[in-house]
Amino acid sequence: MTTNGTKIALITGASRGLGRSMAIALARKGVDVIGTYHSNKDEADATVASVTALGRRAVMLRLDTGDVSGFTAFAEEVRQALQVVWGRHSFDFLVNNAGIGINTPFTETTEAVFDRLMNINLKGVFFLTQTMLPLMEDGGRIVNLSSGLARFSLPGYAAYAAMKGGVEVLTRYLAKELGPRGIAVNTVAPGAIETDFGGGAVRDNQQVNAFIAGVTALGRPGQPEDIGPAVASLLMEDNRWINAQRIEISGGMFV
Repeated sequence: MTTNGTKIALITGASRGLGRSMAIALARKGVDVIGTYHSNKDEADATVASVTALGRRAVMLRLDTGDVSGFTAFAEEVRQALQVVWGRHSFDFLVNNAGIGINTPFTETTEAVFDRLMNINLKGVFFLTQTMLPLMEDGGRIVNLSSGLARFSLPGYAAYAAMKGGVEVLTRYLAKELGPRGIAVNTVAPGAIETDFGGGAVRDNQQVNAFIAGVTALGRPGQPEDIGPAVASLLMEDNRWINAQRIEISGGMFV
């Protein structure tokens, strides 16, 4: 079936948290979704249900964003889904959302921890984007996820924040190199959000929650619903001239 005029977004890590919020927010704006999940198919199915309840179509595909060797096969799955579900050969928006957070002091960060953060949060973003570009429409949009921790520093996040800093630099280079195709590329940097990310500390630890509220101008930690609609808005035509930017969505942390 061909759906004329329908935009399609590929969102990594769309089964929960910020990724699910993005998928739902995009569906509300009339965008269909191809999402990825790592292991929890029930959560992935819940995202599909939320999107379809809004009258849009969604497909969830399993992907380990830290394993570059699987990207070519994943691209073929996306190609097949595009053809079967939408009668298309391309998608419009790529959101590199999937990531992990590990809190460990600099002096105790092992090479294994460093490599895991690197593979998922930076190397995976680099090579998945490279792999998916042939399937992207000219004039499309890419949003990469960074973190407030790339601007301010909290003990234990040296390796994680270094990877996110790399994502921010990569974003600017992608914007420059993909400009001839009309593809705008931006970074969104959430602040501390109440999800299960990083073990759920912001959501579940009252001391951490209160600390975040105390250093945030708007007086509370963020919610997934603070991020998803902002990302969706950034992908819309109204924001077509925003390019190569880092946009922090933190409620004003450490201002």
